[in-house]
Amino acid sequence: MKCEWVQQNILLYVYDELPDDARYELEQHTARCATCAAELETVREFHSELSRFPVAEPSPNLLTASRMRLQEALETTQQGGFWHRLVFDPWVWLREIRFAPALAATLFILGFAGGIGTAYKVLKTSPPAEVREANSGQPSESSITGIRSVTQQPGNQITIKYDTVSTQEAQGSLNDQKIQQLLLFAARNNYNSGVRIDSVGLLTQNPEDTQVRETLIYALRYDSNPGVRLKALDGLARHVKDDVRVRDALLEALIHDSNPGVRTEALKLLSPVQADSSVRAVLEHLADTDKNQYIRTQARNVLAQLPEID
Repeated sequence: MKCEWVQQNILLYVYDELPDDARYELEQHTARCATCAAELETVREFHSELSRFPVAEPSPNLLTASRMRLQEALETTQQGGFWHRLVFDPWVWLREIRFAPALAATLFILGFAGGIGTAYKVLKTSPPAEVREANSGQPSESSITGIRSVTQQPGNQITIKYDTVSTQEAQGSLNDQKIQQLLLFAARNNYNSGVRIDSVGLLTQNPEDTQVRETLIYALRYDSNPGVRLKALDGLARHVKDDVRVRDALLEALIHDSNPGVRTEALKLLSPVQADSSVRAVLEHLADTDKNQYIRTQARNVLAQLPEID
């Protein structure tokens, strides 16, 4: 038995995935080969260290933001880049895996075990999406593949076409729970920026709802389209005074947003709370260091009108 085969199968041995005859041969080899025995001990220690840490579940916001950023990256990737090579030239990444057999085995085993465990848990504890949807009369996010269009009809009726296996349509008022659920889904997840703008625009009509306000804050922070972010600012404007989360989101947009129009609008909406210490600190920072001359000038003007702090 060659050392190369042993080192390629050590992970399978540690995770009890080797057949009995292969386990016996590996054990016999490591008893004779000091190098492979040391490699086996290292993998065992690494596995022991990993098992001490709990498996953290990612938050829904993180998952959604990651999906949107991935979608944006895929849309802007030039042909012939990494993804092109990954799909059309699989030998590139197969060669990479060839030189990291332990990593490849680990990813395979963890992915397989995680998939089996998750599927078992979901099937055991949850009915299928179609059953839940039929029982509740509302579409579940897991059954929706995308929002095709959002339109507002006369009489405050909203029509939303959404895709599951086939395109479906829902109608109702803005206060209809099913309509609101679809709007929230579209504002966070849809690949079409026009649909996101329409959805956020409609949600701004009901910013008193906590879930709606959280979605508007999310859109302001993470949406890649500046039009969507401006719509979210419109909906959040009335809550700058009474909601610290809204104020923090506006300050974050003022400092970090890549679009000058979004930053300018955020600065304007912060005027009712410009005497707040956190707002004043941001304005002082912008007045001294911001690269945008208009923002820098406006910050200085606002600071000049504020009373001095004793």
